Amino acid sequence: MAGKLASLAMAGLLAGTAAVAHAGQNAPVLTSENTRATAHDITLWPEARSPSAITDTATENRISAILAAMTLKQKIGQLIQADISTITPDDLAQYPVGSLLAGGNSGPYGDERANASEWDRMIREFRAASTAPRAQGVAVPIIFGIDAVHGHNNVPGATIFPHNVGLGAAHDPDLIRRIGEITADEIAGSGIEWTFAPTLAVPQDLRWGRAYEGYSSDPAIVASYSKAMVLGLQGPLKSGVEIDATHVAATAKHFLADGGTEGGKDQGDAKIGEDELVRVHNAGYPGAIDAGALTVMASFSSWNGAKNHANPYLLSDVLKGRMGFGGFVVGDWNGHGQVPGCTVTDCVPALMAGLDMFMAPDSWKGLFDNMYSHARAGDIPQARINDAVRRILRVKAKLGLLDDPIPARRDYAAIGAPEHLAVAREAVAKSLVLLKNSGSVLPIKPGAKVLVAGEGANSFAMQSGGWTISWQGTDVTREDFPNGQTIWDGIDAAVTEAGGSATLSEDGSFAEKPDVAIVVFGEKPYAEFQGDVPTLAYQPSGASDLALLKKLKSEGVKVVSVFLSGRPMFMSREINASDAFVAAWLPGSQGAGVADVLVAGADGKPVRDFTGALSFPWPRDAVSPIADPLFDLGYGLSYTKPGTVPKLAEGFGLDIAQALNVEDFFVAGRAQAPWEMSLTDAGGKRSVGPAPSSSAGGAIVARSVDYAAQEDAKSIVFTGPGTVSIDGPAADLSRQLNNAFALRLDWRIDARGDAPVSLGMGNNMVSLDDWLDGAPIGEATTLRIPLRCFADLGADFAQVGNALRIDAGVGFAATLIGANVEAVGENYDCPPAAPVAPAQ
Repeated sequence: MAGKLASLAMAGLLAGTAAVAHAGQNAPVLTSENTRATAHDITLWPEARSPSAITDTATENRISAILAAMTLKQKIGQLIQADISTITPDDLAQYPVGSLLAGGNSGPYGDERANASEWDRMIREFRAASTAPRAQGVAVPIIFGIDAVHGHNNVPGATIFPHNVGLGAAHDPDLIRRIGEITADEIAGSGIEWTFAPTLAVPQDLRWGRAYEGYSSDPAIVASYSKAMVLGLQGPLKSGVEIDATHVAATAKHFLADGGTEGGKDQGDAKIGEDELVRVHNAGYPGAIDAGALTVMASFSSWNGAKNHANPYLLSDVLKGRMGFGGFVVGDWNGHGQVPGCTVTDCVPALMAGLDMFMAPDSWKGLFDNMYSHARAGDIPQARINDAVRRILRVKAKLGLLDDPIPARRDYAAIGAPEHLAVAREAVAKSLVLLKNSGSVLPIKPGAKVLVAGEGANSFAMQSGGWTISWQGTDVTREDFPNGQTIWDGIDAAVTEAGGSATLSEDGSFAEKPDVAIVVFGEKPYAEFQGDVPTLAYQPSGASDLALLKKLKSEGVKVVSVFLSGRPMFMSREINASDAFVAAWLPGSQGAGVADVLVAGADGKPVRDFTGALSFPWPRDAVSPIADPLFDLGYGLSYTKPGTVPKLAEGFGLDIAQALNVEDFFVAGRAQAPWEMSLTDAGGKRSVGPAPSSSAGGAIVARSVDYAAQEDAKSIVFTGPGTVSIDGPAADLSRQLNNAFALRLDWRIDARGDAPVSLGMGNNMVSLDDWLDGAPIGEATTLRIPLRCFADLGADFAQVGNALRIDAGVGFAATLIGANVEAVGENYDCPPAAPVAPAQ
């Protein structure tokens, strides 16, 4: 058969009039013949069932007709999802992929800040290309997915809700359902029909950088939310009725135990028994499946060494079999490439295990070619291909994507609608948890003189966290939130309305002594592995925020701390230095919700009382997992239920220096605690974070780039003389010096330039000019220099405060991939010494 999808529709095939036998939901699940090596007990798992509305007879007959008409190449295409940054509409003629996504740093036409109409226009262009007439087979429309994990967080002006860590503290499933409805309305309003949410992780180790994506460490809370969010996003499913234009397909993720990895390592290994896997980490999935979740995303992580992307027991026996999931399983970002024996462009085992759609953002073309070759050679059973395609077509049918015309999803006015913003503000207020309120310093009294301090007070980036406009969320500005308020905005308005006055001073300085200071501080934005930490210590070195609290207390000012974070952390020092302490999590765009609870009106009463309660235990020390909490699950004070917090012990509970692993200076695109990266030129010194940075005088520009994963390296470009350094508190590396260790630098030289280049530890520099003359340009390479080379120049390895220093000038550019010290033996020579540039 030939022609576009509309041709089949007119022929009656897509309308369900062809009576073709089909494999229904209860058909046997096809997997690899490589049987499960480990003994399992399937009876431990709860039984669930996708609604029959997904697999009704008319829909299955309709899909069978499409399958019968599709070419093998078109079927393989349905199994592959590409990122919009690596594909064009014209590519779909040769590579008819079934799905597209916009990753965390992708936007329409290369614009991360595109508005809803631009998103819609781009999707319609791709969809038109996907349904263009074909010489053979059937042209099936793409399905478009996006990470909308706390509102439609990819579009400026959209409603940004608190991250899940805060919503868990609200203990309000109805609020979760309403948030799902609003998020779906705004996603659909920009022409998109699929979100990669909700996250049903049950984080057990708060060192995990994705802990804030989980609602709770308590499986009961996650279970109570999963069904509510799916129903909010999709609406109740009905047989023969498509999801309406204000709802979207949901994704239950990440299957399974992404929140149970050893050490809280992102994409790590959950070394746990099957009973714990079921009881804790599967808690949210039965409710999501029963509610009709149309897709499930496989986890990057492993279970007892077996990668979940290719685990037939979990994906096929459990998910599709025991739990009756009738939709399709999508992979995570090139996650199939982590399967032993696979690459990002070739992975039959994942498909055979039960993965239905590969997320192959930049590897789609090679993956398409290889999977097509395997299919033609008979390496993949046609029945497995047809089963995967059938599942994908079920979801497309439910979304109306198989209709002609395809229902429009483009209500641009839904983006940031006032009624949506009101619910976000409500969610902020309900998520706040009051940990301490000595002397009833809260609520702020009418007529008070209020000082608002701290780096987070007027920062949309810090209050919104990762997955906001961009993947890491570090580069957002006020212009991205035209209908939002920072926490300062909300406090200023509320205090003024109550007859008082508010002053913003980030460093806490003041001309007139205030009645009370509200200090807003916390974690900088991060996403995924960028947020992995070695301990739960907050600012283990430096402690600048603690110093600010103590300064204000020493000046006789009452202090209210508002802590912004993606997880509970060891904060006993800061709690002791505060009269009141509020866990505000990552509240999103409606910062005024904080003032609704903290500030009393003219009548002496706040708009809302505290109702939030911890959905994670609060740590007594910096050790994780938390064995003995300071504050248990469910803890939370209020104005009507006050409590007393005694002076807390301030010990970390571990050797911080040892826990921080001072041998690793730079890993996965960032300096590792306690180390920090800085840029220095004649204009001064500036620190470097995930966001694009420049030195004070503009001689150096640093930005995060992709090397082996998203933003896992740092590009450094010199337009003038300057220094890139990694510094920290004095660390003792004398043991490493005595055991023949070397400074190892993994990097890529992008441009040599003519200026001298030197490398050192502290002011003890060696010249790299001879080495660079033979180094490849544009290829990753490793440089090792024995520590003794720097010791011979005078470096004191008992007190290393500068772990790495690169001096360069105009024209030099490099991409820093990793830096650490490692054992190498004695067979490395020392480069010649180099002078230290006085301007740096």
